[in-house]
Amino acid sequence: MNRWLTVPNLLTLTRIAMTPFIAWTILLPAPRQALALLFAAGLTDGADGYLARRFGWGSSAGAVLDPIADKFLMAATYIALWRVGFLPGWLIALVFGRDVLILAGAGVLLARRLRREFRPSRWGKLSTFVQLLTATAVLAAAAFPAPPLEVLPRALIPLAAAATVWSGIHYFHMGLIRPAPAAPAPKDSPARRRSG
Repeated sequence: MNRWLTVPNLLTLTRIAMTPFIAWTILLPAPRQALALLFAAGLTDGADGYLARRFGWGSSAGAVLDPIADKFLMAATYIALWRVGFLPGWLIALVFGRDVLILAGAGVLLARRLRREFRPSRWGKLSTFVQLLTATAVLAAAAFPAPPLEVLPRALIPLAAAATVWSGIHYFHMGLIRPAPAAPAPKDSPARRRSG
């Protein structure tokens, strides 16, 4: 099988294709349809990772596509929720500001060859999860207005902000303060000859 045409990659591409429809249904606004689509997109996210691990279907293409799909989904969803007044502008600025700073920092480190890669951290993944949970709660409150569901977004929005800030601090520490692991010495280097 072509390494691009794995089942996890097809699920990831499906999530990318669903993203404009999720944003469109939010903007209508049609929160129930948007909530259903967002839930389905979340299922593809969980399924692609599980299948890649379970059956060894992971690939370098998938490692690139999956975070792109997640960021595309979150960006489109958050912008649409802000446009219809479901999320505050300061949260959007915080989320996008952190991502811009991380990308800029990673670009500088890679350009200076201080790091060969810049992997997502556990705090970054937790931040993305809380952001997605917040978007889901906001849509659920809009789709099914009820006191319990209306309270949840008010609790999750500050939590999403805190997780975003903390993950940004962690990325800053990981990239700029903590030294990168040393690259292995070439086979014919003096260090290798001495250790041999």
